[in-house]
Amino acid sequence: MEIILKEDIIGLGYKNDIVNVKKGYGRNYLIPQGKAVIASESAKKVLAENLKQQAHKLAAIKAEAEKRAEALKDVALVIPAKVSATGVTYGSVNAARVAEELAKLGIEVDRKIITMHDIKKVGDFEATVHFHKEVEVKVPVKVVAEEEQKVAEAPAEEEAPKAEAPAEEAPKAEAPAEEEAPAAE
Repeated sequence: MEIILKEDIIGLGYKNDIVNVKKGYGRNYLIPQGKAVIASESAKKVLAENLKQQAHKLAAIKAEAEKRAEALKDVALVIPAKVSATGVTYGSVNAARVAEELAKLGIEVDRKIITMHDIKKVGDFEATVHFHKEVEVKVPVKVVAEEEQKVAEAPAEEEAPKAEAPAEEAPKAEAPAEEEAPAAE
């Protein structure tokens, strides 16, 4: 069954593409959801005319996508994750987590345009961001154990609390003694 897509669908095609799908997928999901229309001869003619009229708009959209892709060109993500002793992560690092990390860097990217396999161990991986059907960027993703990152930050922080801790413990030791005395009366 030939259909014309009304929006980008990851794994199937992009807006205004004519694609072949199984009849059930087209009739029961894509068409009722408003994501596609049946590719009849008249619909193909309308599509061709619309593409001619929108050529300059499509060029502007592609230029915007290339501009956003250029911002991601030199970005490399380091994602800390809780890891077991064998190097396997608790949970997984997925497209949503990559989108969050990019947002922390000030780059807003929808998680739906990021494709990657779920990462379940420590190491170097790659995520692909699809800004446009002709513009995509591969972002290197390095997953590290949270403990390794904390060890680098912790030595400076641990020295200061040790000096304050004995002063705090002394009043705490006296307070329970005072509380027990009224209870004994």
